[in-house]
Amino acid sequence: MNEALFSVAGKTALVTGGSRGIGRMIAAGLVEAGATVYITSRKAEACQATADELGPSCRALPGDLSTEAGCAAVASQLTGLESHLDLLVNNAGANWFAPMAEHGDQAWDKVLAVNLKGVFHLTRFLLPLLEAAASEEDPARVVVIGSVEGLKPSHYETYAYGASKAGVHHLTRQLARELAPRITVNAIAPGPFPTDMISGDAFEEELLASTALHRWGRQDDAAGAVIFFASRAGSFVTGAVLAVDGGQASVGSY
Repeated sequence: MNEALFSVAGKTALVTGGSRGIGRMIAAGLVEAGATVYITSRKAEACQATADELGPSCRALPGDLSTEAGCAAVASQLTGLESHLDLLVNNAGANWFAPMAEHGDQAWDKVLAVNLKGVFHLTRFLLPLLEAAASEEDPARVVVIGSVEGLKPSHYETYAYGASKAGVHHLTRQLARELAPRITVNAIAPGPFPTDMISGDAFEEELLASTALHRWGRQDDAAGAVIFFASRAGSFVTGAVLAVDGGQASVGSY
């Protein structure tokens, strides 16, 4: 097989929310595959610590993506450091667990600000860098991290989160249409991965049993899906939502 088919060596990427969880897994996988990776996090110390752990090809770019101004600031910082951006991974996200009676505006405003508005604003502010990297033969890539909870109802009372992720999947398709042919936009809908959000959860055994493959997602599962979309192998795919969930949404029992 032609190894260059799945190569991202030499590409420049930005992974939001890259200091922990699935974002860290994706950043680590991209670094191992030869990309230069910037990671964002609201907490500057955590962002720098992860960048140090992942090595010299990973660089910290702390910032708050919950506001339009924060997205503009991160884009401005990156523009001062790079002339182009091959890959944007919109991973930063927020969740809110609360019964319906307690799911007020605070929950909706926080979750939608990061999960939906942040994805839109950061992408639009980074369009000049993405355009600078793009060609019709090798488009620039945007990968949005949605969720299996945007594909099916959740066992948890996460009303704002699930709705935001369903919105992210639709936004992915809308951006894919608008930004073609020089930029592709695709989404990944992860199922259970061992993150701070769900590891150690009281429903952990039930959660894993709900997947057809009966295991947690691993770093290679998350990074591999992104690398496919970012490499020549995925250059003819746009507007797709790929469930990386062990079969939970399609054949699971949860």
